[in-house]
Amino acid sequence: MATLSDLALLRKVRDRIDREYAMPLDVESLARGVGMSAGHLSRQFKLAYGESPYSYLMTRRIERAMTLLRRGELSVTEVCFAVGCSSLGTFSTRFTELVGVPPSVYRREAASLAGIPGCTTRVITRPVRNREARSDAAALA
Repeated sequence: MATLSDLALLRKVRDRIDREYAMPLDVESLARGVGMSAGHLSRQFKLAYGESPYSYLMTRRIERAMTLLRRGELSVTEVCFAVGCSSLGTFSTRFTELVGVPPSVYRREAASLAGIPGCTTRVITRPVRNREARSDAAALA
């Protein structure tokens, strides 16, 4: 179980990921920023938030990518780099795992969300963590 001081440090790490998701971040630099070892940070972060720091970072990146893809102003490759991913293959794989469709398909289908307020769209399209992409039927239920 994490101590209160560890929980405060973990919150700092999570806040940094939320702010700097497009920057090159790795577990070692995140851990160094709060005076923990990378292993300790990873274990405690997973205990506190249910996923590793890397998984949390990728979820933030995919959420932002979904917004950019819905806007339709950037190509999938441009979106990949805009959210801080350095590999289009890794980005596409993780996007598909979390969203249930590849980024190119998501971009094409995003036109059906036109006219829905942004706050509602974010709730409807929020990625599902831990590789449990929603089926279309579950999303519509």
